[in-house]
Amino acid sequence: MYKKFFGLQRCPFSVNPDPSFLCMTPHLKEVLACLEYGVRSRKGFVVLTGEVGTGKTTLLKALLASLNTANVATAFVFNPRLDTLDFLEFMMVDFGIEVRSRTKSQMLIQLNQWLLSRHRAGMTAAVIIDEAQNLSPELLEEVRLLTNLETATEKLLQIVLSGQPELDEKLRLPETRQLRQRITFRCRTQPLTREDTHTYITERLRIAGSTNGAIFSDEAIEAIYEYAQGIPRVTNLLCEHALIIAFVEELRPIPATIVHEIAAEFDLDKVPPAITHALGPMPALSLGKQGSAMTGNGNTDPGLMAELRKEGSK
Repeated sequence: MYKKFFGLQRCPFSVNPDPSFLCMTPHLKEVLACLEYGVRSRKGFVVLTGEVGTGKTTLLKALLASLNTANVATAFVFNPRLDTLDFLEFMMVDFGIEVRSRTKSQMLIQLNQWLLSRHRAGMTAAVIIDEAQNLSPELLEEVRLLTNLETATEKLLQIVLSGQPELDEKLRLPETRQLRQRITFRCRTQPLTREDTHTYITERLRIAGSTNGAIFSDEAIEAIYEYAQGIPRVTNLLCEHALIIAFVEELRPIPATIVHEIAAEFDLDKVPPAITHALGPMPALSLGKQGSAMTGNGNTDPGLMAELRKEGSK
């Protein structure tokens, strides 16, 4: 509706997790590099957490695209509210495995044979579980046990768990300590900074085909940042509605007054879009309790960090 008015070819602020619109800030480059390295180097468990709306699913879509071009078989579980058999069937079908039996033992035997054949061919496989904070304790334990599918030297199946900060809290429980000790990498998405918000909006408009100068005034972008608090999903919401209203009223560049009106309509002037969790801030990535990847004082091995950042810069 507004594309012609603003000189756009695509809608720049869709809520769908489209990786082609991924704005690769230095932080996100580091997180994506961590995820790719964890899977390609067969590290076993990698965990990604972040506040609601900070782009975890979009990152996972970008990861899937990258892994598929690297000849890594992937299964993407987007709804983990399943029982064990349904989860195994969903994962195997997404891998392209024809399920011959729905008994747990036979499904595991078939999965193990398939993984071994890929390993002998020098290939790997990864299952990526989104919304992992919703995994039941029983299914979380079954996922942990999948890492027992291994050779003497390497894990046959790489597992990425992605979820809201509640996943971090769940992994701190005593009953999940076995899984926690198997986590090699932890990554976290963060809200955009004020500077990142300006870059984010400008970059998405550029990807959408903007060539006609400023669409949002600087004051409007500042207001978007204040209301969205750096949450990309809320930023998209404010920007999308601002484009619609500005088109109707034939306003360009978009003034801050429109942003204030939209924020009031969605109660963003009263209710913050994110929750501050007791876990506190985390870096973009940290390493699990795998001794070879850590220095003696528990800090990250500088050589490995340099390798990850090199990956992230590509």
